[in-house]
Amino acid sequence: MTTAAGPEGQQGDGQGGLWAALGGLTTRGRSFLAAGIAAAICAYVLGQGDLLRVGLLLAVLPLICVGVLHRTRYRVAGSRRLSPQRVAVGSEARVHLRMENVSKLPTGLLMLQDHVPYMLGPRPRFVLDRVEAGGRREVSYRVRSDLRGRFPLGPLQLRLNDPFGMCELTRSFSAHDMLTVVPRTEPLPPVRLAGEAAGYGDGRQRSLALSGDDDVIPRTYRHGDDLRRVHWRSTARYGELMVRREEQPQRARCTVLLDTRALAYQGAGPDSAFEWAVSGAASALVHMLERGYSVRLLTDTGTAVPGDGAEGFAGTSQDSAEAAGLMMDTLAVVDHSDGAGISRAHDVLRGGNEGLLVAFFGDIDEEQAALAARMRQRSGAAVAFLLDSGSWLTGGAVAGAVEERLRQLREAGWTALAVPPGAALAELWQQAGGMRAESTAGDTWGGRS
Repeated sequence: MTTAAGPEGQQGDGQGGLWAALGGLTTRGRSFLAAGIAAAICAYVLGQGDLLRVGLLLAVLPLICVGVLHRTRYRVAGSRRLSPQRVAVGSEARVHLRMENVSKLPTGLLMLQDHVPYMLGPRPRFVLDRVEAGGRREVSYRVRSDLRGRFPLGPLQLRLNDPFGMCELTRSFSAHDMLTVVPRTEPLPPVRLAGEAAGYGDGRQRSLALSGDDDVIPRTYRHGDDLRRVHWRSTARYGELMVRREEQPQRARCTVLLDTRALAYQGAGPDSAFEWAVSGAASALVHMLERGYSVRLLTDTGTAVPGDGAEGFAGTSQDSAEAAGLMMDTLAVVDHSDGAGISRAHDVLRGGNEGLLVAFFGDIDEEQAALAARMRQRSGAAVAFLLDSGSWLTGGAVAGAVEERLRQLREAGWTALAVPPGAALAELWQQAGGMRAESTAGDTWGGRS
């Protein structure tokens, strides 16, 4: 929520402020002023005193309104609150506006206008009746976007009018808010996957401490440790109380790779292949986090999110929500890259022991498919969704080149599937689980089935 005090009814003293107020004359005010000047000139030429008085009245009335409105001293405080600040594509957010009269004088008629991007809908306008001293008024409006991104809201504008409608002045607040529209996510079923290493089924694996006298890995004693775990040889060696490590649970890892190369996708818009890939990556991230995995988002540019913690993965369960928000914010603004290949992502994965690898590829050639095949060697399991952007434009069948790339990836150990136009990720996810190998018949992917 943002709050801003002001603006005052007077926006500066001197000629500059007065000329700005004169520029606020409405059509009615300008007409009265012009009619008054014309009547005064005619009265002078014709020698008609009564007509001169009428002309002066017509000319002075809008000027008086300008002066009164220019010298108005009441102050207004405004605030804006988004509920929520992060929404999915196609969902609505509500914007709450609060105006408070913090001066000792009541206001006149107030007109509020908030600036919103055209993608979020029409510009909201409100008319507020007289606000008493110390009083407040609250209004709200809804925004909705079919495009992901980050959209600024504000500044809020306040229009002041005199009772006769002769003059209208606009005061602007300085505060802005940002609405983040993230990709739409799809709930995915827990399924089995071929090639997954043991222990990944429930999102956890265990690292056993060596408990032998020669290979023990001790640590410093902490308050509350069982004294039966004290390792006396290490205690004598280091000069402080040492205990054996217990079996430590570790979160299984999952890397979601998103191909963002501009040359890998054709078309644009909410129904394009690229937007499907972005939405698919978001769905996979949320699904794996819900299953207890330590997850990161990786793009073809080599950028990994969240980037902190253990080798760039989201750390403990306590920061899963924060990590998920960070990755979703990244997907909200992700755009096409200028890269020609996925070599940078391959370099990030060269450390091995990457756990699960879920990739969303656009059009890839033989060279990039070979590079992806080498990525498989550094992960416990790998599944790829290949989008033929040409078929997404024409609505036709998947091209033969895509089938060849599928065969190439499958021979390298990938669970690879083609994504036809408008396909549901949940169905493809279930289909990938059915392509398991005999060697991993008892393991699960993303949960137990």
